[in-house]
Amino acid sequence: MSERDQCVPCSGFPCPGTVTVVGAGLAGSEAAFTAAKLGCHVDLWEMRPDVMTPAHHTGDPAELVCSNSLGNDDPQKAAGILKAELRRVGSLLIQAADATRVPAGQALAVDRKKFSQHVGRELEGNPLISWHKGEVTDIDTGKPTVLATGPLTSNRLAQKIRELIGDDFLYFFDAASPIVTAESLDLEIIYAASRRMPGRDDYLNCPLDRDEYLRFREELIKAEPAPVKDFERGRFYEGCLPIEELALRGVDTMRFGPLKPVGLPDPRTGREPHAVVQLRREDREGSLYSMVGFQTRLKWGEQKRVFSMIPGLGGAGFVRYGVMHRNIYVNAPLCLRPTLQLKKFPNVLLAGQVTGVEGYVECIATGWLAGLNASLIGKGMEPLELPTECALGALPASITAGNPKNFQPVNINLGLLLAGVEKVKDKRRRNKEISQRSAESLEKFIAENGKCFMQQPSWR
Repeated sequence: MSERDQCVPCSGFPCPGTVTVVGAGLAGSEAAFTAAKLGCHVDLWEMRPDVMTPAHHTGDPAELVCSNSLGNDDPQKAAGILKAELRRVGSLLIQAADATRVPAGQALAVDRKKFSQHVGRELEGNPLISWHKGEVTDIDTGKPTVLATGPLTSNRLAQKIRELIGDDFLYFFDAASPIVTAESLDLEIIYAASRRMPGRDDYLNCPLDRDEYLRFREELIKAEPAPVKDFERGRFYEGCLPIEELALRGVDTMRFGPLKPVGLPDPRTGREPHAVVQLRREDREGSLYSMVGFQTRLKWGEQKRVFSMIPGLGGAGFVRYGVMHRNIYVNAPLCLRPTLQLKKFPNVLLAGQVTGVEGYVECIATGWLAGLNASLIGKGMEPLELPTECALGALPASITAGNPKNFQPVNINLGLLLAGVEKVKDKRRRNKEISQRSAESLEKFIAENGKCFMQQPSWR
């Protein structure tokens, strides 16, 4: 008798059936692991590498296609609070990120290859998870199913989702930044420094004086973009704009965004440059660096020409150019519950960017919640809503309670956690209070719903 044919102890609950998870990206991998950890059999489907997307390069689970940074890890920042909560509930992907971390100041950045391998080992070694390779083109609304197909959901499956929820599909553009080799960088010009963190060398910095910055901006504006299909025109996500779009919005827009020089004085002059292009380490060995904030839709030849104007990148060797792709997501206020269930088909849950969240850790968080609730549905129990005082509850509450007339993807932010917090001038004190309240709220929730978090005996 195979492991899948055996009855797994369910802590006194009815024996669960099978949870289907479609998509082995960040959200899908987290959902599958969570459901299996709670005793459910999981059928995990991934269409890659048989069917690739415009952004992916491998068929590996949890492949990071844009940045290698999971954002700020400061426990008093919104992104750090969300990571802390995910660590508390046993997130596989945050565990993998911690295990494959590379230096990046206060950010949690990872060696993306080792990160994906770590996740893959955990999923493939789990006897409750069965892998299936191939494109899913239909949805069984009669059993617990998590759709975590990401912003590049295949056309046929996207059409099926549209049939379930009506015409409440939206989309925006997303893009990946270029990656360059360390050996090709001119370290006579580039210097190491982390913003406001003396002595740290997690980032490399390319300084531009005023004239260099203006020439660079002029060529960036004139550069030729890659062709965009008619149905993909016109919508950008404001939180992840292409660098050329920022350049168009004003002379100094880039200097108040990814090219901000504040806190990065050049050690050779002791002064802050007019602008700074930062490079973040991609791997532990420091052999590859990504251009921070340089997501772009320019043609590859134009990227080489224009980005080589940046001081220190004149001879840069590009191992990956930036790419532009359409990201699909649903109008969450119209079709999703805070449990991440579809309103019309409660056995079907969404997770990841398709829900209308933006950001790696936000996708992981929705994957965890969808995996938890799918397992509860499989056990014949009611899905859970988390309290909005904690980030794990505030995020799904935010996307499902937004304005459907102008719904845009949501990042975790302190504004989602401010309700009921005393208004004070001292932001550090306020942020500390938010962090403490979030942790207390989650602990209370876990205590009240402890049986739902019971982990099955380890197979190791």
